[in-house]
Amino acid sequence: MARRPYRAAPKGGEFALIDRFTRALPQGGEGVVLGIGDDAAVLRAPAGEDLVATVDAVVEGVHFDARHAPADVGWKALAVNLSDLAAMGARPLWALVALGVPLGTPEARLAGVARGLAACARRHRIAVAGGNVSRAAELSLTVTVLGAVEPGRALTRSGAAAGDLVAVSGTFGEASLGLRPGAPPAFTRRQRRPAPRLALGRALAGIASAALDVSDGLVQDLGHLCAASGVGAIVDAVAVPVSGAYRRAVAGAPPEDALAPALTGGEDYELVVAIPPARLPEAEAAARATRTPLTVVGRLVRGRAVRVVGPDGRELPLPAGHDHLRAPPPSLTSRRGRLGSTRRRR
Repeated sequence: MARRPYRAAPKGGEFALIDRFTRALPQGGEGVVLGIGDDAAVLRAPAGEDLVATVDAVVEGVHFDARHAPADVGWKALAVNLSDLAAMGARPLWALVALGVPLGTPEARLAGVARGLAACARRHRIAVAGGNVSRAAELSLTVTVLGAVEPGRALTRSGAAAGDLVAVSGTFGEASLGLRPGAPPAFTRRQRRPAPRLALGRALAGIASAALDVSDGLVQDLGHLCAASGVGAIVDAVAVPVSGAYRRAVAGAPPEDALAPALTGGEDYELVVAIPPARLPEAEAAARATRTPLTVVGRLVRGRAVRVVGPDGRELPLPAGHDHLRAPPPSLTSRRGRLGSTRRRR
């Protein structure tokens, strides 16, 4: 967000908007030599570490609408990028934010977006080092995040082998249920304020053989890991962790319908990792140290397909996960490839 230090910002317009938007953001931090205020940021890479970079966009009418609190939009725009760093075992350092603003957007709405973005940045100790503002047909945020990881310790999708265990963090399904009208506040918050598993990702670097975060549904995203590693998977649907509130919400539904939000709903932003059986005790110790639940839900096998076995031992027929480019999201039920969105870029 380049505002010229030698030029006073007028009362209205681009420069005043930049001043107001950036005022709430944490701008200093590790490696920030020169942040907001010049044509580009100057950042000093940590000595002896590799940089990890990711980018995503959230767009009004695709990933959020007027029903979403502006602060939630700002929080999630950053959090989904941080979830990518978690999946790579990296620690976050810097963010760049490009803001698209329609004419007539209320100042209070933009201030709310900035507050949510700032709250997420402070929670995870990341500096917002620069960005851009442009006029646009709809409100949008494109966030680039950079982090660091020790050489050779980045988690990837391609390191798993047949025989590895499949484990997941946290619980599944509440974010998907949070998109339904009248959803409990806890489900809505889970959908709109994801918590990236950064501590667990870093702790599992060097232990897990492969990892990725779950944005488009557990089964679909596990399929990406399997494709990259050249293996298949068998998942025990009953083992997939869900909360008591989730169980109450789906009580009485047929088994396939009760399990579908947790298996294919997406937007959980939990981690799915492959762990060699001999290293499971280390992985469990890492989970305890980071106070993050870790549950084994299946195993990797020879082949290519991901099979999900239900309570009766038979394979479940399940819908595919989200594909943002194949069909429009019904009433903003879907996200992204990511926040709603088009992700899974790698």
